[in-house]
Amino acid sequence: MALMDRFPKHIFTTRGWGLLAAGSVFLLAAQVMGRRDLLALAILLLVLPLLSLAGTRLLKPNFQVYREFNPSAVETAATTTVRLAVARTGTGAGHAVMEEQLPARFGESPVFRFPARSAAGGPSRYEYHLRSGKRGQFLIGPVTAEFSDPFGLSLHRHAIDDGDTLTVTPAAVELPVTGLAGARGHDGVTASRIRANPSDDDVMTREYRHGDPMRRVHWAATARHGELMVRQEESVTTPEATIILDQRLAAFPNGSFSHGAGSHGLASAAGGHELVTNDAFEWAVTAAMSIGAHLSERNYALRFLDAAGEPAFRHSRSAPEPEAEEYIGTSGLQSVAESLAAIQLSGAHSARRHRRSDEEAKDSSRRGTPAGTEPGVLPFDDRLMDKLAAHRLRGPVLAILGYLSPGEARALSPAAGFGANAFAIVITAQAQGSGEVLETLRRGGWRAVAVSASTSLPAAWSSFDQGQAPLPATAEARRGVGGRR
Repeated sequence: MALMDRFPKHIFTTRGWGLLAAGSVFLLAAQVMGRRDLLALAILLLVLPLLSLAGTRLLKPNFQVYREFNPSAVETAATTTVRLAVARTGTGAGHAVMEEQLPARFGESPVFRFPARSAAGGPSRYEYHLRSGKRGQFLIGPVTAEFSDPFGLSLHRHAIDDGDTLTVTPAAVELPVTGLAGARGHDGVTASRIRANPSDDDVMTREYRHGDPMRRVHWAATARHGELMVRQEESVTTPEATIILDQRLAAFPNGSFSHGAGSHGLASAAGGHELVTNDAFEWAVTAAMSIGAHLSERNYALRFLDAAGEPAFRHSRSAPEPEAEEYIGTSGLQSVAESLAAIQLSGAHSARRHRRSDEEAKDSSRRGTPAGTEPGVLPFDDRLMDKLAAHRLRGPVLAILGYLSPGEARALSPAAGFGANAFAIVITAQAQGSGEVLETLRRGGWRAVAVSASTSLPAAWSSFDQGQAPLPATAEARRGVGGRR
């Protein structure tokens, strides 16, 4: 038996290998002894496993697999329940051993037998749980089934479905209540009047419409216009917050971009893709999710842009609507979370330290391509300003930034004038060396603060209200900066 265990188990079972070994022995004996009966027995013992092998390859049964995630998109460190339903769609009977293939980060793949005891002639149903500490998109499946012939001589394993993608979104960190949102009503919205004409009467009146209550008739305007006029209701507008998320690879040069499965800054995605990220950018993603959730809870409409003024999630594989910029309500916030699941750094990367002198910055500008950016793509240029101008003073502008050169800080500085308030978080490994950048932004009207990847996000958020730099991160804050992991 110990010798049989050394043979491959994915082709023949122990019984099949035993028959082949016995057939070989009888074949040799028939040659030595000249016995036809031993030759016939040897041929039978050799052919039977081979026929079984051909049968399992050619006549493999067909199955249909239905896989459901609950919830369909799960936050980091939260648990999702995976439900499988497997049904045989063709003819055939017998049992099979099935295995759900999982990425290595989820641990051992679950193994189950088909049909399930509770199937009772219907689909076999199975359930298990998954949890990931990192964001990303992960291919769950396919289900592989191992079949055997009726005699139990040969084995065949193959995939019976294509698998499904599980989206793991960044978890939002709860932020303290501050005065950053600006003036709002008690219900979280602002009110404004629509003015049709410059006269006082026309400011608050419109034509009478069937169904308007008579108590709203404006008699002075009615006498002037010669027709019934009613008081114009105030139009309620939802405040807007614009969040600029810096995704330039050159803006996050510190930290390693390792490619190991256990790397903090890496998450495997569907199709074997990996996210280009590091600790600083993960901090930025968590900040974008947390600030978005904080403002959405206060009835803000959210608008996400990148450093070039394009839709922030245009290059995210997990974005439900890559070209969308505006997100409103609970469904909008869910779209933001899903879009952030697979967002990553993009653009060219400068290997040297990004401490460019003014002369280097001017030289790069003359060439039209700042160091560390994609050709033809300029950060904080007129495209971004035009996008901000289109929603001028409708709410706060918040920028979550990586490394900025002094020239880039000067280019971004005027953007503060397009928001009711302007807040900038600069993520850098050397906060001491960012004084010139912060001062440039502050002179332009930004309330700016420098943080590192180990800074507590709630402390950084509170520092805007307090007018001081965020406190150093505690050990507990470092564990919680990325959300509920």
